[in-house]
Parts: sequence; C-alpha cells; structure tokens
Amino acid sequence: MTFYQELQLNQAGSKEYIASFKEPKEKRKHIAIYLFKILINIAFCTAFIILFSIIFGPSNSIAGLAVLLSVMAFRFSDLGIHTSHSVFCMFIIFGILAVGPKISNSVPVGWAFCINIICILLLMVLGSHNVIMFNHSTLVLSYLLLQGYNVSGHEYKMRLLGLLVGATITSVILYHKHRKIKYKRSLKNIFQEFSLSSTRTRWQIRLTLGVSSVLLIANLLGLPKAYWMGIAAMSVTFPFKNEITERVKFRALGNILGSILFLIVYFILPESWHGIIGILGGIGTGLSVHYGWQTAFNSMSAISIAAPILSMKYAILFRIFNNIFSAVYIWIFNRIFDPIITFINSQFEKISFYKKINNY
Repeated sequence: MTFYQELQLNQAGSKEYIASFKEPKEKRKHIAIYLFKILINIAFCTAFIILFSIIFGPSNSIAGLAVLLSVMAFRFSDLGIHTSHSVFCMFIIFGILAVGPKISNSVPVGWAFCINIICILLLMVLGSHNVIMFNHSTLVLSYLLLQGYNVSGHEYKMRLLGLLVGATITSVILYHKHRKIKYKRSLKNIFQEFSLSSTRTRWQIRLTLGVSSVLLIANLLGLPKAYWMGIAAMSVTFPFKNEITERVKFRALGNILGSILFLIVYFILPESWHGIIGILGGIGTGLSVHYGWQTAFNSMSAISIAAPILSMKYAILFRIFNNIFSAVYIWIFNRIFDPIITFINSQFEKISFYKKINNY
C-alpha cells in the first residue's frame, strides 16, 4: 500500500492495517502516518471553516460545516444512480438544506413538524437510496445543524449563496470521483422503488418520523438545543434494526462519559485554554472507531460550544437529558412503528389484490 493510499483509509481501516504489522518499528511507522493523516484532516477542516466564515460571515460557519461534511462524504460515496442524475439531485438536496430549516424555524410548532417530515423524507429518499453509504448521517445532520443555527436578513442571504457554492463544489467532486461508475437506476427509479414493502423505505420513514417527532416534543417543551435531540434520534435510528439497542446504550453512556471528560479537561486546563476543548473532542472523534467513544468526544465538543451560551452546568445537563431521552424514545418508537407499518402495508396489499381480482 502506498503512502497516499494509506492516507485514504478510514479509522477502522487504518487501525486494522496497523494491527497487521508485527514488527514494532513498522507498527510505529504506520501509527505515525495515521496521526499525520488526522493532523492533515484537522488542519484542512479548520482552514475550510475559517475561509468559509470569512467569505460568508461568522454566523454561517455552521453552513460551512454542512458543506465540508458533504465534500468529505461524497468523495467516497455516491447516490446510487446515474452520475449526471446525482449532480442534479445534489442541487435539489442543497436547496432543501437552504430553505427547509429556515421555514421550519419561521412557522408554528405544528407546521414545523410537517415541514420537517417533508424535508427529511426527501433527503432520505434522494440521498440514502443506497443504505450502506450512510449518506443520511451527512444530509440529515446538516439539516438539523442549519436548523439549530438559524440566521435572518443579510446573513441568510449569505447562507443561501454559501450553500449554492457548496452545492456546486460537492457536485463537481461527486461527478469527478464517480463518473466512471455505471448505474442502471435513474432519479425516477428512486421514487418508483419507494414502497412500504421495502425494508429500505420503512427505515427511511422510520427515521423521518422519529427525528421529526422528537423535534416536535423538544419544541413543545421549549427545550434549548432541540437539534441535539434530533441528532441523537437520527444517530440511533440505524438501518439494521438488530444494532439499534446497542447504539441506544452507547449513545446514553457516551454522553455521560463525554460530560465527565469535559469537566476533567475544563478544570485541568487554564481558563485561557478552554477554547481548545472542542478541538480536543474533534481529535478524539477522529481517533475513535467505536460508536461509544465517538459519542463521548462529540459530546465534549458540543458542550464546549454550548457552555458559553447556556452556562456549563446547563449545557451538561441538557446534553445528557436530550440525548438519553431521544435514544430511549427512539428505542420505544421503533417497537411501536414496526407492527403499525406492517399492518398498513398488509391493508394496501389487500386493496391491491382485490383490485386485480375485480379487473380480471
């Protein structure tokens, strides 16, 4: 494996590759390459967000993060359809990200719930047809982040411009990286294959309703950082149902551990260094393979951002409550959803069967 190829590996791939070497010297060499890769990624991400913030305004740094997530994700994944259709689809997706969160923040809670269902379901159908690509973790996360960091006036106009630029960059990268892959499936086929009898479709609906309903609950209760609950719900609504319980458990434990780690680092570091806690959390996430540790370090980063706004005590309190509540809620929601959707599908099949008989 070349140096460049080794830099392209993800965390799990790098650690597996390092473990394949028995000699300490070789192992140290590839550990150094792995750490260098993380350093490059952090430097690139930091520079990208700073540049985006300079061009489109500091209040739109979160839009820069959404663009960055898409750029990094679609270097390696595609939409599972003709590449030319994927490019068109990407502009639709960014259009949803540009408009959906803004509208949902501008209407009453009940209407916001409806807007969230429409937008999230469209993101799931357009971007997550190939389940194993896990594109939902980029697209729905971006939607929730943009919703959580709302802007208006000139700042919103700059956000629209920034997302348009982001859509263009992402589409160029998507086309360049995947243009040689040939798919028979078109954009039209994505909607034709949307069926309640499909496991993929059920997961798409399950995630949409789970995330939208937990946001509704958070808004009705007037909880701060409602998007935290949405992200937690999205994270544990796994395509493969046998892994949901495991993710719920580690989502809860990870946020408790992350809060403890934040407190330890907060009191160890001098006050002038508290700003780097979020960066340390990002580094920890980059080094982690296990979902529980990823959740813990993400929690550190989130609390470091929220603490100056909510105070440290309430940032930790709401971080733990929002995530545990959402994880448990989704665990219950999944057990209620499955028999209901199975019953609804059986009724549709009966209606379809009787229509065929009558036509015959």
